[in-house]
Amino acid sequence: MVRIRVLVVDDHRIFAESLAAALAAEPDVDVSAAGSGPAALRCLERAVAEGRRFDVLLVDADLGMVAGAVPAQREPGAGPPPAVPDGIALVAGVRVAHPGVRTVVLAERDEPRRAAHALQAGASGWVAKDCSLSRLLAVIRGVLREETHLPPALLTGVLRELTAARKHRTDSERLVESLTPREHEVLRCMVAGLGRKDVAARLFLSPHTVRTHMQNVLGKLGVHSTLAAVALARRAGVRPADLAGDVVERSGQLA
Repeated sequence: MVRIRVLVVDDHRIFAESLAAALAAEPDVDVSAAGSGPAALRCLERAVAEGRRFDVLLVDADLGMVAGAVPAQREPGAGPPPAVPDGIALVAGVRVAHPGVRTVVLAERDEPRRAAHALQAGASGWVAKDCSLSRLLAVIRGVLREETHLPPALLTGVLRELTAARKHRTDSERLVESLTPREHEVLRCMVAGLGRKDVAARLFLSPHTVRTHMQNVLGKLGVHSTLAAVALARRAGVRPADLAGDVVERSGQLA
């Protein structure tokens, strides 16, 4: 019998232990539990080292959040932030570090926007915490067949969010394409978090010239602040300047 290795990640101990016990009663399921994102990552790494990788993670959508806290609203199409204090951040991290592991988000509420963010982060499903055990098992087995699972009531809202995200990304890409090569370099430095003086030093330009380039970037992107420019650039897939690689390159030149 092929066994399915499941890791339940939830900081509500009673819920996590109860769910793990219910799943462990299935003849083809091996289950473990972790109470936080870091603990889950340690479990994944330990499993890899021991040659017994997990197949599916069941992740609490509100992992690590204060009870009753409301996630900050973000503009449509912005995608999941890289460091939000919830389970979606863990989903994104697992996709990068353990791409073979399927993740399913367990949620207390139907939230189309967060469900869309979870899918963008790499989740294969969004399931209500109060769903039946048979439903959860069907989802677990389904995601291992490369299926994506969402509650029917969420489908329309999630599709609307994903469509808006694609349109927003397309608009952002078109604006970024209007930049000159030098302005694009300056934008990548801005995305990397560099201020005007640091950009000037990196690109061997005067601070005055950099200020002009930054003003041009803001104007062409149609925004009024560096933060807004960086947010738009990230939506368009602009990568930050490789500061470490730049240091190595300059060191070689000086040598």
